[in-house]
Amino acid sequence: MSLSLDASPRRLLQYYGLKPDKKLGQHFLADAGPVRAAVEAAELGPEDVVLEVGPGLGILTHALSDRAGRVIAVELDARMRKVLADQLGHRANLRVVDADILGVDPADLMGAPAEARGRLAGYKVVANLPYQITSAVLRHLLEARVRPERLVVMVQKEVAERILAAPGDMSILAVAVQLYARPSLVQLVPPEAFLPPPNVDSALLRLDVYADLAVPVRDVERFFQVVRAGFGQKRKQLRNSLSAGLSLSTGEATELLLGCGIDPQRRAETLSLEEWAGLAGSL
Repeated sequence: MSLSLDASPRRLLQYYGLKPDKKLGQHFLADAGPVRAAVEAAELGPEDVVLEVGPGLGILTHALSDRAGRVIAVELDARMRKVLADQLGHRANLRVVDADILGVDPADLMGAPAEARGRLAGYKVVANLPYQITSAVLRHLLEARVRPERLVVMVQKEVAERILAAPGDMSILAVAVQLYARPSLVQLVPPEAFLPPPNVDSALLRLDVYADLAVPVRDVERFFQVVRAGFGQKRKQLRNSLSAGLSLSTGEATELLLGCGIDPQRRAETLSLEEWAGLAGSL
């Protein structure tokens, strides 16, 4: 059986006698439309290196290897690696890696020198992410020693809405992504585009990574310490959540906020990146 962009995941699973692994959150793309949309949004060319997370049966991998100069596909499931070897093993520009993406340094996968930091030109991420680890994977990639210049990822619609949020409806995830990248919605994807269909709608997101951070931050670790403290008691006013999260008195937290021009009665979801950076810089 030969794999094509229009191959049926159901037929592939039947051919290899496989079932999707619920523990790994496997929902295979069964519609060529989102696959093509992901490839187009990534704007791939022969000079590009692509990192794919969780290639599964290889439907997206097939399309990526048609367009990119090199594809590095990280797959934890040995059963899927067997399918990939059978179906796409003849492609010289494809390398399948046996690993958990959260346990490897993307810079090592890209062959970057040990001293390399920042963005690496030509390195892009295109993936149908397992939904239970979406946030962790995004943070891992965006905060990596060598960051991609663009990510095009399939995520749960609710997660996409959180990532795209503006001040007034922010979350830790929104802050964490928007500090590094400009997110945009490519398209919504219904459950029936997958096998098996998930119980939620999905969305294809494009994240264009900034050359520098979106706002000046002297100490990224301190920045996120402040953000986590602010969201630690989300329903409370900032003076109370920062007091508890940063071991400050209410008076000290109030003074910190006023010194940054922020009303102490505001809540974490209303702050902009600039305001978070100002708070972190004042500590």
